[in-house]
Amino acid sequence: MTELNRTRCVLRFRSPDRTGILAGLAPLLTDNGWDIREAAIYGDPDSATFFARMELASDRARTADLAQHIAPAVVALGLDWEVHDIAEPMPVLIAVSKFNHCLVDLLHKVEIGALPIRIVCVVSNHEQERKRVEWHGIPYHHLPVDRSDKTAQEKRFLEIIAESGAELTVLARYMQILSDDFAGQLAGRCINIHHSFLPSFKGAKPYHQAKARGVKLIGATAHYVTADLDEGPIIEQDVRRVTHATTAEEMVATGREVEASVLSRAVRWHAEHRILGNGNQTVVLN
Repeated sequence: MTELNRTRCVLRFRSPDRTGILAGLAPLLTDNGWDIREAAIYGDPDSATFFARMELASDRARTADLAQHIAPAVVALGLDWEVHDIAEPMPVLIAVSKFNHCLVDLLHKVEIGALPIRIVCVVSNHEQERKRVEWHGIPYHHLPVDRSDKTAQEKRFLEIIAESGAELTVLARYMQILSDDFAGQLAGRCINIHHSFLPSFKGAKPYHQAKARGVKLIGATAHYVTADLDEGPIIEQDVRRVTHATTAEEMVATGREVEASVLSRAVRWHAEHRILGNGNQTVVLN
């Protein structure tokens, strides 16, 4: 059987840290026909927790059988585990406002096969990206915001997420403050991107504020959405060095490039099931 036709899945788990976790699990996998094709682990000394991600392949076993195969280890080692079929790309919904650089980057990377996702639709509080999105054959939902009552807009937003089957919502510079209820319903399955100046440079034109303060590093942060706005568990960050001679407009251009690349990495890692929560942190098993 070719690699293409084999059953392939990702097993990821956390457990209390102790000696012999992999030694106890590996024989159960191999004895039941599972080949470990990739593995990444981390033992966190602060929380005394062990984290692991394994890509498995088999000529004869099915993903549905994995629970039975590893049951003895689940009990003996206290595994908190998940298994994910990786044959199909993850369905993703993208939300965007007027700044389109992250949206364009994601569309391009999906088109060239650089991201293991399928964009099921795009939601926006503006109409301006409709033509671009529909040219790619992707449904576009315009959800204008009533400043006096955002409840109806968020209710419809959540309905579209459910109707589309999206397993991840990506806020690709979606410039709206989310309610606690909305954020809570998407916990662990919504990623946001923002410039790393927060909270130092809030409000309009943060890069112009940074220029005025003479910053030497600009960057971006991708994180999971929580009710604490931009304080959710961080997934990925990156920076670029600038100098006194860098103009505010050049900072904007550099910042957009960093935002797009940081967001796409976070989306890819989530879609590949590489991210596990660890309190208010994330463990990214690359």
